[in-house]
Amino acid sequence: MIDKAWEVQRKIENKFHSIGKGKYGRVIKMARKPTSEEYNRTLKITMGGMFIIGGIGFVIYIVKQVVAPWVMSLLGI
Repeated sequence: MIDKAWEVQRKIENKFHSIGKGKYGRVIKMARKPTSEEYNRTLKITMGGMFIIGGIGFVIYIVKQVVAPWVMSLLGI
């Protein structure tokens, strides 16, 4: 049982051994924790995008549920 645990440990270590050496290694090495100002700006932009996409989805839903049947009843379809 202990040998199996060590084997699993070796497999995990071998998988993560190459992190930082591939094509994304330079990006990972240059990455840093954002300042609170950067974080807040990113958060606001992301939330704004989510609300815009959600609003567009809601408008499409309303058109499908309310406007389309109303137009079809006017046309007699």
